[in-house]
Amino acid sequence: MKKFAKISQNNEYLLLIVTILLVSIGLVFVYSASFYTAEVEAGNKYYYLIKQGVGALVGMVALVSASLIDVNLFKKFHLPLAIVSLIFLALVFVPGLGISKYGATRWIGFGGFSFQPSEICKFALVLVGAHSFGDEKVKKTFFKYAKVIFFGLAYCVLIILEPNMSVTVCVGLLLLALLFLGGMKIKTFLLFLLPFAIALPLLIVLEPYRMLRLMAFLDPWASPKNEGYQLIQSLYALGSGGLFGVGLFCGRQKYRFLPFAESDFVFSVIGEETGLFGCLFVFLLFALYVYCGVKIAVNAKDKFCSLLAGGITSVVAIQSLINFAVVTGSIPPTGLPLPFISYGGTSLVVFMTATGILLGISRKNNINNLDIL
Repeated sequence: MKKFAKISQNNEYLLLIVTILLVSIGLVFVYSASFYTAEVEAGNKYYYLIKQGVGALVGMVALVSASLIDVNLFKKFHLPLAIVSLIFLALVFVPGLGISKYGATRWIGFGGFSFQPSEICKFALVLVGAHSFGDEKVKKTFFKYAKVIFFGLAYCVLIILEPNMSVTVCVGLLLLALLFLGGMKIKTFLLFLLPFAIALPLLIVLEPYRMLRLMAFLDPWASPKNEGYQLIQSLYALGSGGLFGVGLFCGRQKYRFLPFAESDFVFSVIGEETGLFGCLFVFLLFALYVYCGVKIAVNAKDKFCSLLAGGITSVVAIQSLINFAVVTGSIPPTGLPLPFISYGGTSLVVFMTATGILLGISRKNNINNLDIL
């Protein structure tokens, strides 16, 4: 039992180290990818770095706080958080509150503060799923799945109306992951999967700009100055990096050639400046994060904690894989930040808070294991 407790504790330390490394890499490459743009647009080359640094500090406080909170407290507040997330997503469409950028309304702003509700709703859905499938009092199958499906679909509808196809897909995949982790029978799961498989191509066909993005993915050189431009610039960045990269801060694509270099396509800058080995190192860090998350979920002492850890890990795995796939041209281009690394205060704070919850579950496991000795 002592050996088991020690292994669990090592997972906790490893997860914390990996998270700090990812956030640190994010700070370095947010600065590298943005200093030229920040100098031109804001007159301060540290503009994006300072904002990301503030997010990292707030996120670290949130991480430590979340790790010390009793995990069962999250169970009690799962429904209020889910409802508040739904309200926030709806408030995006209220004039004066919703902020529009690049043809989409995805942020709520008041005063000098703004945040993106869709970043919060992913983890609210995880809490709903963990409570529904981890609460032994809810015995009827219908009630176990109805609440999760309702919130999952409601989030997807509001997010696609922003419009935000990438986060919609992310939330949809998360919903499927939660249903699978929750023990849905394979036949039922496959039947539930069918509408998603039909909805995805329909969403693409119904919006002309999504269809153009799909065509650009199939042949970016057919429109190298329009829809195919971003993917081509991303591939240029990755290709020029070679094995070892062109050198830290020495990349060229960030000089306003590659759009959103500091956010959705920051991995392209990492590839250009640190090469294949730098990319593999980032892959390894995310793989270690997922490994630790799975270990924490498997070792959890109750079903709620196990599902909560599994759900949080699923969000990180799904979102990072989608980002990697987009940047490398493996799937049609869509905007989705790389967890812990891409520029964005809301995303950074929320992911670090979720990591704190994972650490709290691991700490609870260690205490339970030591109590048995």
